[in-house]
Amino acid sequence: MAGTPAVSEQISPVKSPPAFVPFDFSQPPAIEGFNPLPKAKDETFKEKFMRKTKENPFVPIGCLATAGALLYGLRAFNQGKTRQSQLSMRGRIFAQGFTVVALIFGVFTSARKPKQ
Repeated sequence: MAGTPAVSEQISPVKSPPAFVPFDFSQPPAIEGFNPLPKAKDETFKEKFMRKTKENPFVPIGCLATAGALLYGLRAFNQGKTRQSQLSMRGRIFAQGFTVVALIFGVFTSARKPKQ
């Protein structure tokens, strides 16, 4: 049986894992071509509201018109003025539609604006 290799020749030695660590878990990964932006400062509610109002002033106007028409319609309904109440509720629907259109217009406008 000279043609068959010995058992010790067939078993390859077990290779140990590399001594270096391919990833440092204390740091974020370095991705080629990716530069993370610095974290923007947190805005307060008032600052964010003012910024959004300046970007699209028609949305708060539509919200106020909707709330005003609703309150006027409820007051007229409470006083028994059914005709004024019905007209006010139709005005509220119009104001809500105006607000939705203003929202959609604002989304499209901000999507087309180039990033800074």
